[in-house]
Order: sequence, then C-alpha cells, then structure tokens
Amino acid sequence: MTMAPVIPVLVVKDVAHALPIAEALVSGGLPVLEVTLRTDAALDVIREMSKVDGAFIGAGTVLNEVQLDAAIDAGAKFIVSPGLTTPLAEAAIKRGIPFLPGIATAADIMRGLDLGLDRFKFFPAETSGGIKALKALAAPFYKARFCPTGGITVDTAGDWLAVDAVSCVGGSWLVPAGEPDPEAIKARARVAAALPR
Repeated sequence: MTMAPVIPVLVVKDVAHALPIAEALVSGGLPVLEVTLRTDAALDVIREMSKVDGAFIGAGTVLNEVQLDAAIDAGAKFIVSPGLTTPLAEAAIKRGIPFLPGIATAADIMRGLDLGLDRFKFFPAETSGGIKALKALAAPFYKARFCPTGGITVDTAGDWLAVDAVSCVGGSWLVPAGEPDPEAIKARARVAAALPR
C-alpha cells in the first residue's frame, strides 16, 4: 500500500496480454499490480506478470481458501478480497501473506481488527458512500489504513488520496478491456504514479 499511490486492478482474459500490460505499468511507475481472479486465465496471468523485473503481483477477487492457495502457488505476493470472512482471513494470516480484505461497514473493520488486521480495501468505494462515508468510518478506527477501490477514476483518485486514512487507491481505469496499448497504458501509469498522497 505504500509502494505507489495507485494499484492497478486488472481483469486480463488473454495470457498473451500479461507481459505487455505488466511491463507498461511497471515502466510507468506502478509496480504493484492486482490481477483479479475473474477470468479463467488469471492464474497464468499472475505467473507471466511475475516474470517482469520490478513487478509486485497480487491476486484480487480471492473468495476462499482454495483460491488463496491457488493464487499463492501461481506466485501471488499479496491477496485482495472483496469482503472479509473469518475463514479466508485466518487462512491468509496462517500462510503469512499480506492480505487486504474488503470492508464497507464498521462491523467489517471491527471483525478485521479482532483478527489482527489493520489494512483494508474500502469496497465498493463510490457506491458505499464515497469519501464522506470512508472519513466517517475511519474516524473511530484511527490506526487503520485503507485502499478505496470501486468507481474511482483518474479524476477522483487525488481526492481520495487526500484523505488521511487512505494509503493508496485501486484503479481499473489504467488498463481498459480489449487489446492492450502499452504506450497508452504507460502514459496513464505515469499520471497515476505522480498523484500526491
């Protein structure tokens, strides 16, 4: 969460796109990449992207222990989930891998704190009340840090990063669907990497 202001959230359907996407993002200044397990190719994409020098690849949309182990076996260095369940959190903690669970309520945060976690993904950020909601949630949990994800754009990322409790944001705008354009991806990455926080 401290390596860059934006973590690209990637849905990659074709393994052949993995290397050009990762190389463009890392070259543009964004080394931390979240490959979501939303496609059949995702685990192979993690394997391919892990070959890129300077890339720190994680798995997103991890829902259970089976997916957790598959992601780790594929080379994932961190795990992101859309929600916080005790079985998944305990499994991630047991395996010693950085884990960023999704939260949207005070109860979610309290459950995470009870498990020893203090880093969370605020998801889905925009539809869960936006910046006002996160500020209200963060106030009583002043030691927690957040990575808002969901509905954030290049135009709104800076507003989120200005919130004291926010360490970084997740962004899907960096790599649109379809055939990747490495130069365009690199240009978007440079803009995102330069965002103040």
